[in-house]
Amino acid sequence: MKLSRRSLLRTTAAAAAFATVGLPTFAQAIDELIIAYNVNLPSWDPTVGLSAVNPTIQGFYQSVFDLFIPQNPDLTFGSGIITDYGWGEGNKSIWMDVREGVTWHNGDPLTAEDVAWSLARVANPDTGSPIQFIWGKITNIKADGNRVTADMPEFEPTFFKWMSFLTGYVMPKKYYEEVGAEGFEAAPIGTGPYMVEKFERNAFVRLKANENYWGGAPEFKTVTIKFVTDAASRVAEVESGNSHVTLEIPYEEFDRLKAKDGLEGLAEPISDIGMIFLNDIEVMTDPNVRKAAAHAIDKQLIVARLLSGYGVPIDTLQTPDYVAFDDSITVAYDPELSKKLLAESGYSTDNPVKFKIQTTKGFKPKDYEMVQAIVGLWRKVGIEAEIEVYEIAKHFELRAADQLAPAAFYNWGNSVGDPTTSTGFAMFGPSPHSVWDGEATFNKILPLWGEADEDKRIAGWKEVDRSIAENAEVIPLLQYVQPIVHAAGVTVMPHRSGALLPYLMTRS
Repeated sequence: MKLSRRSLLRTTAAAAAFATVGLPTFAQAIDELIIAYNVNLPSWDPTVGLSAVNPTIQGFYQSVFDLFIPQNPDLTFGSGIITDYGWGEGNKSIWMDVREGVTWHNGDPLTAEDVAWSLARVANPDTGSPIQFIWGKITNIKADGNRVTADMPEFEPTFFKWMSFLTGYVMPKKYYEEVGAEGFEAAPIGTGPYMVEKFERNAFVRLKANENYWGGAPEFKTVTIKFVTDAASRVAEVESGNSHVTLEIPYEEFDRLKAKDGLEGLAEPISDIGMIFLNDIEVMTDPNVRKAAAHAIDKQLIVARLLSGYGVPIDTLQTPDYVAFDDSITVAYDPELSKKLLAESGYSTDNPVKFKIQTTKGFKPKDYEMVQAIVGLWRKVGIEAEIEVYEIAKHFELRAADQLAPAAFYNWGNSVGDPTTSTGFAMFGPSPHSVWDGEATFNKILPLWGEADEDKRIAGWKEVDRSIAENAEVIPLLQYVQPIVHAAGVTVMPHRSGALLPYLMTRS
């Protein structure tokens, strides 16, 4: 299809509101950096509401706000607003030292009081923080000089990791109390590398460099991020030169574009995984059915043929980047074993077991196509699965209500790589993120939540993963590889969390 400039502009809703922005070309030096992002930004508060736990929009937040403790591109923990931290005697209290010389975007100094207030705010259940169950474990929060202290009556081994994760952002106490929630949404400020210059809802955000950023001023002084949720439109954006950088496009398009003059490509594994929730209802209460479904999936073939080789097959909810990854836990592709297991429960290709599988379509590269391929592999061994497509918001709603279908495809993000934030929340029945209610797994997980011995805690999670794999209580599929295409004039440093950060981009 031949694309004219007019047709290209029509491809995104952002284009109409974007008519005043100069259009870059490959040959021109990059003045204003333009990024075509794959998601919209519903809210500017990174600490409360459902947007706060949406891993796909953390790149926006981390451009404007600082996490308490940042993660480096390789997911190691860095030094940020909290420069040092630790536990008090008996793990009954915590302390944190706050960086000095940091200013908010309005020029106010950041203080330890901001950190203490931010923690107290999300610890308060009335604020609606979706991670209040973690933040609420500290009490008696105090600021003294540049140090913040708090009591922790119930030990939480992952508390400091959450300071690098969802909702772990420092907010401006004085400014927020002056303008309120609505005023903050209209004019957010943070201490991050960029300031919000203009925000057109459902269209784009324009960012201006924070020249006083404590980590050093960004190289690109102006960055515009378009919200381009359609993958084909993102391809057109970068191929036409309307945008300098884009991500999460179909892999075959990634291979095609990176071979073009003026464009380059990066494809690195990120912390997201593709998985199939198994809800222990209906036929999924039969372990033979679950095990047959797991052993019938050829993950290597799916990655090689469907994902053009971009993906890392996995058999537990831990990727090789996660601290509890154990490569001895495997689930073999064995269709003959699947047939045998199904036969033991009275099923065959002539009398297949039947259930529904839900999936998104286009939320991640080839999500629907992967489920189609899996259903085809299942059919060969005696499983007849009906595909139902739903939006990601519907998935959250059904999962929270424990009403997912017997099988449901999902993308799970876990940039801090702790087993509590992968296996723990996905497989512990009382969690709103889980639909697995089995008592045996519940009893294995329960003692690990507050285990203070780190080696014992990680070993315990590995044993839980082994038991879950042996009983096929979930079907992990792959660690995602994130495709990024960019103009040759910009150097992009990918972040293992999957967040595309303009602060990490420089001119080539």
